[in-house]
Amino acid sequence: MPIPFYSLTPFYLLFFFFGGCQAQPHGPAIQEEKNINYHYTTVVDEIPIPWGMAFLPNDELLVTEKSGVLYRVTQGIKKAIEGVPPVYVRGQGGLLDVAISPNYTETKHIYLTLSSPLGEEKGGHTALYRAQLSGHKLENVTLLYKGQGNTKKGQHWGSRIAFDQERHLYFSIGDRGNREQNPQDITRDAGKIYRLHLDGSIPKDNPFVEQPGQKKAIFSYGHRNPQGMLTHPKTGKIWVHEHGPKGGDEINVIRKGKNYGWPIITYGINYSGTPITSETEKQGMEQPFYYWVPSIAPSGMAFSTSDIYPEWKDQLFVGSLKFQYLERLVLKNNRVVERHKVLDSIGRVRNVKQGPDGYLYVGVEGKGILKIVPDQTSIK
Repeated sequence: MPIPFYSLTPFYLLFFFFGGCQAQPHGPAIQEEKNINYHYTTVVDEIPIPWGMAFLPNDELLVTEKSGVLYRVTQGIKKAIEGVPPVYVRGQGGLLDVAISPNYTETKHIYLTLSSPLGEEKGGHTALYRAQLSGHKLENVTLLYKGQGNTKKGQHWGSRIAFDQERHLYFSIGDRGNREQNPQDITRDAGKIYRLHLDGSIPKDNPFVEQPGQKKAIFSYGHRNPQGMLTHPKTGKIWVHEHGPKGGDEINVIRKGKNYGWPIITYGINYSGTPITSETEKQGMEQPFYYWVPSIAPSGMAFSTSDIYPEWKDQLFVGSLKFQYLERLVLKNNRVVERHKVLDSIGRVRNVKQGPDGYLYVGVEGKGILKIVPDQTSIK
């Protein structure tokens, strides 16, 4: 099935017909929910851009606000945490993701990704920090990794954090608005997924450890701007979604040392309507698990695995910044077979997480953190 013609300019069609472009099906059209048997409650309000969230063992919640504030939320009341490292707020950059360590009960460690101004060059780059949470203060704040090559560009910082079953830490950095140099060059940061031990050291079996001059923390490359990341609840694989340009948002299952193609292959085009490339596949480059045309501008990602929403079990949820809904994807035989809108027109959905209680929590710009609650009748 070819790329839908409605998403292509006449100039791009010339590349399609004469450039040998080979496209794959982008999946089903999105559907409206037929029976709305759920509502939402507000967990915490008045957070302009709730970028990341993480659940503490005692039913409390950590929430990052893009401008640089980290909140600890207790029974709906938020209080700022002191000691957050300097944040370079520019464009899409700011205070990004937050995650608690797999051994949090013993160490009290949390992890943050943020846009950092550290370094000799002006501007900033994405950084990963570890700290200990003590009440409403961060202590023993430690920089574990910072992308090199600061720039004043405001685009494509990433960044999300996830842990695999062996307690490796993964985090993402976008291409920082430099697609020509960064994503395909493993001697440069940006456009990558990184893997570290919890203390920030580099695993000996990372794919590029033995290659001189290359970034040893890199696990995969050829990414544009990954703003969704999770560990698959059954396979243990790291799943990532990333913003495409105009069209071509992708979900990728991350494999060690693999090249995910940006910008050499893509299902998207420039925002101006001109082509980026005539190629959508190439030997040695991974195809996405799924892609969107047109783009939905995805942010945040979660699987629903609890019995709270029986009709949603094992389905994937992705926030849409562009269309302002939460997207529900039904997977069968390792394919997306249905797409549905949840919380349609709720606002720019920045994040979605399944809490320890099994409920889905959604970060919405201008609103805060919402909790999806099923009604008495079953969800369809």
